[in-house]
Amino acid sequence: MKPFHRFALTNLSKSIAVSGAVETNLRKIFPKEKIALIANGIDVAGEINENREQMRKEFRFLHDIPFDAFLIGTVGELKLLKGQRDFILAANLVAQKFPEARFVVVGKDHSFKKEFRRELKRLVKIFRLEDHFLWLDWVEETASLFAALDVFVSASHSESFGLAILDAMANGTAIVSTATEGARQLLDEHSGKLVSLKDSVQLAGAISDLLSDEEMRRVFGENARITARENFGLEKMIDETEKLYREIVEKS
Repeated sequence: MKPFHRFALTNLSKSIAVSGAVETNLRKIFPKEKIALIANGIDVAGEINENREQMRKEFRFLHDIPFDAFLIGTVGELKLLKGQRDFILAANLVAQKFPEARFVVVGKDHSFKKEFRRELKRLVKIFRLEDHFLWLDWVEETASLFAALDVFVSASHSESFGLAILDAMANGTAIVSTATEGARQLLDEHSGKLVSLKDSVQLAGAISDLLSDEEMRRVFGENARITARENFGLEKMIDETEKLYREIVEKS
C-alpha cells in the first residue's frame, strides 16, 4: 500500500484477510488485532451436478474436442506470474506420452501490446501443437469447463489464495498445482498433486500420473470437492463475515 492508503485506513475497524498469505502481508500494515482471517467461499453442491456428463459433452462439441481425448486446462490472466509458459512446456511433454491429448488456456492478456499471448502461441507453434490447443478469453459458465476437463492445472509462480483452484475443487475436477502459499492452503496430498514452482517436468509428470489412472482422478476430484464444501463453503464465509460485522457494530 502507498502512504496515502495507510493514512486513509487509520480508522479501519477490521481488515479481512482471505487467506493465510494475505494475513501475513496485512500484518506489515495493520496491528494483529485489526486483522480477521475469513477464507474466500464458493457455492458447492452437495452432490456432483447430475448434468455433468451432458455439460462435458456440450463443451467439447462446441469447441470441436473429441469426446474420448484427454483434456487438460488452465485458467488465469495471461502473464508470466501465472505460469502459462510452464503449462505449455509441460503440455509438450504430456503430448509425447498422450498424443491425442488436448489443452485449453482460458484468460486474457491485459497488457497493451499483448506480447505474452503472442509468445505463448509461438511456443505452441514451435512444438507443433497448434491443433491441440484451444485459446479462450473467458468462459461464461465455468462448471461446463471443469466438467469437460480431465485435469485442471494451476502453474502459478505466486498465489495468495487461488480462486480458480477452488472453483475446480468445487466442481470435483482432479487438480495439479504448483505449491504456492494459496494452493497449499487449499490442497493436500489427498485432494491434489502439488509440484515445485517453475518446474515444467514435474508438472508434466503429475499430469501424466493422473491421466494414466482414472480412479485416481475420480478420488482426487471427490476429495477436493468435499474439502471445498467443508472448509471453503459460501455459507461459512457469509456467516463469519456477518459475525464480524455484528461484533464491530456492537463495539461501536
